[in-house]
Amino acid sequence: MTAPLSHDLRRRIVKAVESGSSIRKAAGRYSVSISAAIKLMRRVHETGSVQPARIGGYRRPILEPHEALLRELVDAKSDITLAEIRAELSRRVGLWPDLSTIHHHLRRLGLRHKKRA
Repeated sequence: MTAPLSHDLRRRIVKAVESGSSIRKAAGRYSVSISAAIKLMRRVHETGSVQPARIGGYRRPILEPHEALLRELVDAKSDITLAEIRAELSRRVGLWPDLSTIHHHLRRLGLRHKKRA
């Protein structure tokens, strides 16, 4: 993933374009891609700011709405396997998550199984 242009560089590009330079010439002068300069100027015109947009975002865990079901399954059978949990999720709610997704969500909920010797 690339990092946003520095604030200083953003300000210099905007200043050059506002002083009469074309966006393409300003991009070449400051060694940035033409598309980056065009997007920067579009952002400045739309928002009035040279601040970069937020990168990334938060995705709600896919199993979050089904936490009660997960707890029910684990409480009913303490030695249930991930594959059995996936089969039950598929049967009850039509969801077929990857086993690692189930594992990570159970860990997030604090539902870890430790085998006894």
